[in-house]
Amino acid sequence: MNNKTKKDFIKSYTDNYFLKSKQIINKYGDVDVSYAVFIRRPGIIALKLAIDWIKSVAKDRKIKIRTITPFKEGEYFGAGEPILYIKGSFQNIVDLETLFLQKIGPACIAAANAYQMCIDLPKTSFIAMDARHCAGSEMSELMSYAASVGSKAAKKNKALGFVGTSIAATSKYFPSNKALGTMPHAIIGYAGSTLEAVKMFHQTFPKNDLVVLPDYFGKEITDSIQVCSYFDNLSKKGKVFIRLDTPSGRYIEGLDTAKSYEVLEKFAPGSTKEYRSDDELKHLVGPGVSASAIWHLRSQLDKFGYKKVKIIASSGFTNDKCKAMALAKTPIDIIGTGSYLPEKWSETYATADIIKYGKTPRVKVSREYLLKKLK
Repeated sequence: MNNKTKKDFIKSYTDNYFLKSKQIINKYGDVDVSYAVFIRRPGIIALKLAIDWIKSVAKDRKIKIRTITPFKEGEYFGAGEPILYIKGSFQNIVDLETLFLQKIGPACIAAANAYQMCIDLPKTSFIAMDARHCAGSEMSELMSYAASVGSKAAKKNKALGFVGTSIAATSKYFPSNKALGTMPHAIIGYAGSTLEAVKMFHQTFPKNDLVVLPDYFGKEITDSIQVCSYFDNLSKKGKVFIRLDTPSGRYIEGLDTAKSYEVLEKFAPGSTKEYRSDDELKHLVGPGVSASAIWHLRSQLDKFGYKKVKIIASSGFTNDKCKAMALAKTPIDIIGTGSYLPEKWSETYATADIIKYGKTPRVKVSREYLLKKLK
């Protein structure tokens, strides 16, 4: 985007009252100001994309804008706490507020969600699969970046965290530095059987690990064992993964409500007695990709001698679902999820208030607390 295009973009996507403010300042005189940015709920600092954007605008305009944060990237912040100060010419900052706020709140909350997932399941690796849930490429970039920030923070607490993402454009934020992918259900439908689809995959990508998606025909156990048996050597070398993605409308092969309880009582005794909500109970013993479903698959793989075959779980892995999986000590090697995207979007709203005009501290009534850390 060249300077003219960026200028037009800012003008087109900035709230009109900021543009009117700019005209008033141009008429009556500029002043240096200090903005304080805050969010009304706790989160994790993920400001790099916002700060980089502000700096790029300042460079284009050949002006100086200072950005100061009391925190390091990945640190926790409290509700209402100033997380970023922006200082410079009122005339040159006023029309940027709409756009820099868009890049702050969602990233900080998504980072907090990703962090909590990793902390709840520290021995599980994660793959970021947010792209299909995002409203455009800019949001996808923001969310993948946020997941990487939350992941890095969790890794400081010995969690495995996020290892990669499903798209090439944002893979730079993750250790893999390349897009990661298995196969969609469409290829299984195309092949006509799970085994034939895996054969096609292997013949096309012979150096890749094999990933089996066994829910298409409702035979998660049968098809998984069949593929492992056909690729016995690769299975016993740990080169085969089973991706469990059973829809929430049914139980996986071999389970129903009663049997799901039996499975958890056998492998995670007491876990069903510790649940705190109906949703959590559903994650434990309900249909779809539940803790009992994963335990059942693991036990069947082990029974047939495929202890090195790993399990990838997907399908609605929110923070709450990850907590439930932790409760049942569920044996998941990898989770593919985009559900760190904030569920309640209003919680992502960031706010910026000017707290200093020239050398005079001034802020609207009820926001005086923003002045406490003013320097």
